[in-house]
Amino acid sequence: MGFLVFAGALASRAESATPTKGDAGRSVHELAAGWRFRFGGDPAGVTDAGYDDRSWETVTIPHTWNRVGEYGLTPSPAMNNSHGIGWYRLHLDVPANVAGRHLFLQFDAVGNIAEVWVNGVHVGRHEGAFSRFRFDVTDQLKPGATNVIVVKADNSKPAIGASTENIIPLGGDFFVNGGIYRQAALIDTDSAQIDLLDYGSPGVYLSTPEVTDTEAKVMVLTKLRNLAGSERALTLVTTVRDAANHAVASDSVAVKLTGASATDVRRVLTLPKPRRWRGREDPYLYAVTVELRERDRLIDRVKQPLGVRTFHFDANNGFSLNGQPLPLRGASRHQDRLGKGWALSPQDHAEDMAIMAEMGVNTIRGAHYQHAQEWYDAADRTGMVMWAEVPFVHQSSLSNEAPTKALIDNGKSQLVELIRQNYNHPSIVTWSVGNETDIRPVQLGIKTPAQSLVMLKALNDRAKQEDPSRPTAYADCCEDAIPGQQILSNVTDVIGYNRYFGWYYGKPEDLGAFLDKMHARYPAMPVGVSEYGAGGGLSQHTDNPLGGPINVFGRPHPEEYQSWVHEQSWKALEARHYLAGVWIWNMFDFPSDLREEGDAIYLNDKGMVSFDRKVRKDVFYFYKAQWSTEPVLHITSRRYVDRAYPVTDVRVYSNADKATLAVNGVALGEAACPERICVWSNIALRPGKNEVRVSALIHGHALSDTITWNAPDAAHGMHIKSGSLSGLMTADGQRFGSDNFFAGGEGKTLNPFPHGSNESRPDVSPRQIKDAKEPALYAAYREGAFQYRIPLPNGRWQVTLFFAEPDATAAASRTFSVKTGATTVLDHFNPSTAAGGAFKAVERHFPVEVKDGKLVLDFVPEGGSAIVSAIAVTPN
Repeated sequence: MGFLVFAGALASRAESATPTKGDAGRSVHELAAGWRFRFGGDPAGVTDAGYDDRSWETVTIPHTWNRVGEYGLTPSPAMNNSHGIGWYRLHLDVPANVAGRHLFLQFDAVGNIAEVWVNGVHVGRHEGAFSRFRFDVTDQLKPGATNVIVVKADNSKPAIGASTENIIPLGGDFFVNGGIYRQAALIDTDSAQIDLLDYGSPGVYLSTPEVTDTEAKVMVLTKLRNLAGSERALTLVTTVRDAANHAVASDSVAVKLTGASATDVRRVLTLPKPRRWRGREDPYLYAVTVELRERDRLIDRVKQPLGVRTFHFDANNGFSLNGQPLPLRGASRHQDRLGKGWALSPQDHAEDMAIMAEMGVNTIRGAHYQHAQEWYDAADRTGMVMWAEVPFVHQSSLSNEAPTKALIDNGKSQLVELIRQNYNHPSIVTWSVGNETDIRPVQLGIKTPAQSLVMLKALNDRAKQEDPSRPTAYADCCEDAIPGQQILSNVTDVIGYNRYFGWYYGKPEDLGAFLDKMHARYPAMPVGVSEYGAGGGLSQHTDNPLGGPINVFGRPHPEEYQSWVHEQSWKALEARHYLAGVWIWNMFDFPSDLREEGDAIYLNDKGMVSFDRKVRKDVFYFYKAQWSTEPVLHITSRRYVDRAYPVTDVRVYSNADKATLAVNGVALGEAACPERICVWSNIALRPGKNEVRVSALIHGHALSDTITWNAPDAAHGMHIKSGSLSGLMTADGQRFGSDNFFAGGEGKTLNPFPHGSNESRPDVSPRQIKDAKEPALYAAYREGAFQYRIPLPNGRWQVTLFFAEPDATAAASRTFSVKTGATTVLDHFNPSTAAGGAFKAVERHFPVEVKDGKLVLDFVPEGGSAIVSAIAVTPN
C-alpha cells in the first residue's frame, strides 16, 4: 500500500487527496493534517458542509483532547481528564481522477463512539474505542470538489442513560481517551476488491494447521467483494515470500464474482522446509501477498505477515513453542504517554517495544483492549508472545444486575474486530475475553455478587467460532471474594490470576501457596499469573521496606518497597514450572484518574518504567538481571541521594556471580550474588558526599556502576520514626528516618490506611495524639516484642523514646520493659498511665554508653505488647 501524508493547503481550509502512483490497485491517502477541532456540545448545524469552523483549533491526527496523569501532588494546567464530545471537521479536495472508483473512510480508532458525516450526510456510527472501522462513502464524496468530513467523538463516562451505557468497558483502572487518536485515511479501490467491509480486517486470513521440518501447509482464506452490479471474471494470485523477498510458494485460481456479492476463496499452499517463528530467539517472518487481477491488470493487493509456528499450553508444563518449553515471562502494557495520551506515533510504539525487549521480556499482555497495528507488527518482528484482550473489564453492568443484550452484543462486536483485524499476527497466541469482570462489588463492599458469567460465556463462545486455533483466556481477580460469587475461572481454556500479595493484601510469600491451591482446584487448566506487582514512586524512598505498612491508595510509595515485593514474588513464580506465564503489572506507569498516589497525580505507579519513559526504576534492572542475557550491574536506591542514616546496606542487581564494592575509593570486598542480588550490609558512610562504586566481570565483560549518596554525620546521632516506611522533618528541622535497625514486632499506623475506591471508604474521624509537639511523629509505631540494634560511634549518648497509647482497650493492661544490655531503663512501663490517658504523647529519656559501635534496645512485653513511636539518640 502507498501512504501519502497531506501537506499544505491550510490557508484554503482544504486538503488535497492525490492518489498514489503505480498499479497497487487500491490507494491509501493518509488524512493527518488540516483537521479543525472543538470540544463540547452540539453546535447548531455543525455537521453541515457550510458550517463556519474557522475559529476552531487546527490539529493533526492522531489527536486526543485528554492529558491525564503526571508527577506531582496536584494537577497542572496541562491536565485534561474531560469526558464528553469532541468535534472534528476536515475540508478535503478529492481529485477528479477518482471518479468511478469506490471510496472508503478508514479510522484506526476513535474513542469511544464515532459518528461520521460526509458533506452533511450521516454515513455511519461505530461503538468501541480500540478497533479499526471503515465506511463506504462512494455516494457522498464528490471527486473534483472540496468535501467536508465531520467526526463526532464521544468518550462520555459510562452511566445509566449515558451514550456509553452499553459499550465496553463500563469501568476500569485506566482512562478512556476521546478523539481520533489513531490514523485516519481515505481509500480508493476498484468495485471488485479484497473485502474492505469485513469488520475492519485485511480481508485475508492465514493459518498453518500442519507444520513439519519438511513442509508447512499454509491455508489462505481471502474474502472478496464485488460492489458493481455486473459479474466479474478475475484471477486470485497468492504468493509466499521469504524474508529476502524470494517467492517460495505461489497459487493462482480463476474466480467469478457475481454482481453485488461477497465470496470466500480458500487455498492451500505448500511451503517447503519452513523456517519457524521462534519468539525472541528467531522471529522469522514470511510475507503473503494476495492479488486480485483482471487479465494483466492489478485490481487489488493485500500483504500480510506469516509466522510459521506451533504452540501449546499445558496444565502441568506451561507453554511450549514449536514443541520446545518456553517459560513466558513478561509484562502488561497500556498505550499512554505523558503529554500525548493515546495519540501515539510509530516511534512511540517502537520505543516501548525496545524497552520491553531490553528488560528481557518474551511475552506481553495487551491490557485491556486492542492495541495499534504498529504494536502487533512490532511484536511479530521482535518475537514477543502476545496475550490479546477485549475490553470486557471491571463490570458487566452499571447496576450490578445481569448485563444487557446491547452490552453483550457490543462486546461480541469488539471481540470480532479484535480477532479479525489481528488474526494473522504470529505473536498472538490467545484471545482474552475478559479481565476482572466481577471486581466492582468487591471494591464497593457490596455483598451481592456480580453477574458477569453469562457475558463471559457468550464472548468465549464467539471467540471459539471466530478462531478455534487459538485458546481463550480470562484474567481473574476475585474468586472466593464474596460468598455465592459466580465462578469465572473455568470458562476459558487458560486462566490468569491477578493477585497482589504484599500490596493490596497478604504478604508476597503467600503467592506461591495460592497458586498451588488454584492449580489443585483446576488440575486440567493451564494457570498463569496475569497481574502482580506494587507501586513505586520515583522520589519516595524507605530505608527498610519491612519498616511498616504500605499506604497503597495514598502516599508514599517507596521505590524500595516496590523492589522488595517483586523480589519476593519472583521467588514464588520462578519455582512453579507449571505456570502458563507471568505478566508483571505494569511495564509503564499509566493514567487512572481514580488515583492520587505515590509521588504522582492520576497515575498508577506500578510500572517498571516512568510514564515519560525516561526513568527505568530499580525493579526494571531486577528483572533484566533475571531474564536478559545482557550483562547487568545496577546499584539500587540510586535516587535516594540524601540519606537519613550514615549506615546503610548496599544492594545491587546483577547477573554476575559476584561483585566488588568500593566506597570513597576504599575497597570493601566482594559479595556473592545469589538470586541476582548482591548485598553488602551495614556500610558506613562519611558525612556529606559519598561515591559508591561496584564492579564485576560478566561473561568476560568488565562492568561498573557508580552513584553518589549524601550522608549525615554519625556524630550527630540517630532519629528513627518507628513503624513507618517514610521519614519526617520536624518543625524545628530535625530529620527522622524511616523505621530501620529493628528485629521483630510489627509496624502499624495510628489510623489505618484507607482501602478501596473513594466511594467505598467509610467516613471515620481520624484518631489524634494530644499534647504532642509533633503529632506526625506518633502516626505510626512498632508493636510486639522487638529489638533495635542502632549503629553508633562509641561514646556517651542520650536516648529519647516517644510513646502514645494507640488503643484505648489495651491502655490499662499494656506494660512492658525496655532494656539496653543488662540494664533495664524502663520497667513495667504503661504509656497511658505515664501520659495521663490513651492517645496522649509521652517521652522518656535516659543516658547510655556505646562501646562496640552498636546501641541495643530490647522492648520486652509484660502485660501486652511493647510499643514505641519514635527513637532519638543524641550526643550526651
